[in-house]
Amino acid sequence: MTLRTLLDVPAPAKLNLFLHVIGRRPDGHHLLQSVFVLIDWADTLHFERRSDARLTRHDLTAALPADDLCLRAARALQTASGTTWGADISIVKHVPWGAGLGGGSSDAASTLLALNRLWSLNWSRSRLHALGLTLGADVPFFIGGENAWVEGIGEQLTPITVPVQSFMLIKPAISIETRAVFAHPGLARDTPRAILEGFDAHAFQDLIAPKAGAGWGRNDLQPVAELLHPEVSEAVGFLQSRFGNGRMSGSGSAVFARAGMKEVGAVAPENGLPAGWTGRWCRSLLEHPLRAWAAD
Repeated sequence: MTLRTLLDVPAPAKLNLFLHVIGRRPDGHHLLQSVFVLIDWADTLHFERRSDARLTRHDLTAALPADDLCLRAARALQTASGTTWGADISIVKHVPWGAGLGGGSSDAASTLLALNRLWSLNWSRSRLHALGLTLGADVPFFIGGENAWVEGIGEQLTPITVPVQSFMLIKPAISIETRAVFAHPGLARDTPRAILEGFDAHAFQDLIAPKAGAGWGRNDLQPVAELLHPEVSEAVGFLQSRFGNGRMSGSGSAVFARAGMKEVGAVAPENGLPAGWTGRWCRSLLEHPLRAWAAD
């Protein structure tokens, strides 16, 4: 039976458990190393197939830019596949923009995965991965559907197993433009290259809750983001005072702390936050909810 609609399609956010800038390519793109972990904070998308080839988007909560990544992803897949189908796309936006959580990239990836099914294209994951990379460096991660060791500009993915963890996330009122952070002259771009073999279960345990300041990894973008936006430093300090750890995700402005089960039950995420800030408990995911929607 041919699908006509796909409802309640999730687009989960991610955390960068660490983020190192190890160099820069001749074209100006920065070379990174990171671990990306999926979390259960997600946008929700709805898709209805159209027979007139039109692509439309309906914002059911926050208003998005006129030509956002969802529409760009849909248009790219429509063009590359040559299909005559179109789609109405409706978005319930939960993951904030400018937070370093990959919300827009995740929306684009879920759009590609959903329309691949709705239009009966049967593209492989590798083919969707290549198309996703033309939209943004983080999109292939969400198409891959597994927590990953990430290198290059974000397109080189090695699946890894990361234990399920609980995190408190704080999003200050400000949003940060990624480009401004990467363009800052104070950004460190020479962190020594790490190797995947050095990242094991013990390293993960110390990754964001370092013992005596000797933990594994850091976010090289965080000092610049704190310089540009002191609210990030304030949010990190808020988490450190309560959980003994805190780190920014991506280019910010969201920060996170690893927490134990007792803390999850006892600490309300909004307690003590300044006006306009958002606090949320999240758990990591073992894999993307749409992992099975594309064949390897």
